Amino acid sequence: VQLQACGGGSVQAGGSLRLSCKTSGFSLYNYAIGWFRQAPGRDREGVSYVRGAAMPFTSDSIEGRFAISRDISKSTVYLDISALKPEDTGVYYCARRVRNFGTYLDPAGYGDWGQGTQVTVSS
Repeated sequence: VQLQACGGGSVQAGGSLRLSCKTSGFSLYNYAIGWFRQAPGRDREGVSYVRGAAMPFTSDSIEGRFAISRDISKSTVYLDISALKPEDTGVYYCARRVRNFGTYLDPAGYGDWGQGTQVTVSS
């Protein structure tokens, strides 16, 4: 099982990025995949997830600025992030949920993690 996140970068406030999470070793449709972020000095927080046939979900705290999508044929999950703010700065991770623990935004339910991709937003 592998998950590889990429697409981060340095952008100015108001800009956009598309993060990609390339997966392998499992059937993407059969697992929830979440996107998380971790700002310096803060806990990792869940921002969005997609699973099976359910509607994708993004945290209300993101205020509609992020959108998760999935291309099963490419085994890839995307996170489109827009209207970026300096407080969005952090390392963004994708992960596969492996245990039924907490909500789908709770990192504790995820057991396979990508390496993370850095997003830096300047004002």
